[in-house]
Amino acid sequence: MDFARDLEDGHYGPRKFWRNCLPRLKYHNPAIPMTVNRTNDQSGPALLTIHFTNPSGPAAERTEVINMKHRPESEILDQLLAITRAKVVKPTAEESRQIQDIEDQNARSERDYVMMAEVNAKRKREEAFLIQARGDPGAMSN
Repeated sequence: MDFARDLEDGHYGPRKFWRNCLPRLKYHNPAIPMTVNRTNDQSGPALLTIHFTNPSGPAAERTEVINMKHRPESEILDQLLAITRAKVVKPTAEESRQIQDIEDQNARSERDYVMMAEVNAKRKREEAFLIQARGDPGAMSN
């Protein structure tokens, strides 16, 4: 996999694929070597090269290349799955429960964050009123 370090000029999708999809692919396929080359050349290509070998046949190797530039991560993944004829691994019941628990926790965290932001804003307003009531306007600028 070759793509640029920065996101401009069509390298956003390849980067998202690298961050989100590649770890899952590596987790489910630990024996398959996966190499990532990140370059500083923004105008260069963003390519995913797949090398196929036949373990029981001759030493011939087939290579497929996916041009990832200006493509979203889902399209790159779909093309990879089509070329390799890979099977999508569905989460088990336990994994689905864990995913739901994490989503619930994230929702609770977001609600708590909003609530605490309101509490902190109210506390700062009250402190500002107290400072103003004491007649110390210079302390309000801190």
